[in-house]
Amino acid sequence: MVAGRLIGIARRPARRAPMEELSIGSISIEGGLDGDHKGAKFPRRRITVLSREAWDLALADLTDLAGRVPLPWTYRRANLFVEGVRLPRALGGVVQIGDVVLEVTYPTQPCSRMDEAHPGLLKALHPDWRGGITCAVQRSGVVRIGDPVKVLVSPPEKKIRLPG
Repeated sequence: MVAGRLIGIARRPARRAPMEELSIGSISIEGGLDGDHKGAKFPRRRITVLSREAWDLALADLTDLAGRVPLPWTYRRANLFVEGVRLPRALGGVVQIGDVVLEVTYPTQPCSRMDEAHPGLLKALHPDWRGGITCAVQRSGVVRIGDPVKVLVSPPEKKIRLPG
C-alpha cells in the first residue's frame, strides 16, 4: 500500500470567509474539522480532501500566455490537501489520514465561487474528480501536517458526470 502525506489543513469559520490554514486540526464524526462552519451542518459532507496532483492538473488547464496560473490550493476551499496518493474515485472508498478515517460520499462538486477565484477554474476542476472527494468521518482524531495518507478501500472507479 502506497502512502501519501498530508500537506495542508484549512477551514472556513463562516460562509464566504477566507480559508484559515492550520498545522494541526481536530476532526470529529459529529462536526468535521473543528472551527469549520460547514462540517457540522452536513453529516455526509463533513470533510473535503483535495490532492496536489489533481489540483496541478486543473491549474495546467488554466495556463495562459503568461504561463501557469499560480493559485494557492485554498482557493479550492477544501479542508485537507494531500500528495503522493491517488484518492478513491468511487463512493464507499475509505481513506485514513493520521488516525482519522474518512469514507467517500461524493465527488466534491466545485461551485461558481471557483470562477470568482479565476475564470475557468470551475470547468478545470470538473473532469476525473479533480475537485477532490467529500467525506463522512468514520473515526475521529487529530491530523497534523506530514501525517501519512493511506487508501484503505478503493472500490471500482465510477465515472460521474458533474454539471457544467
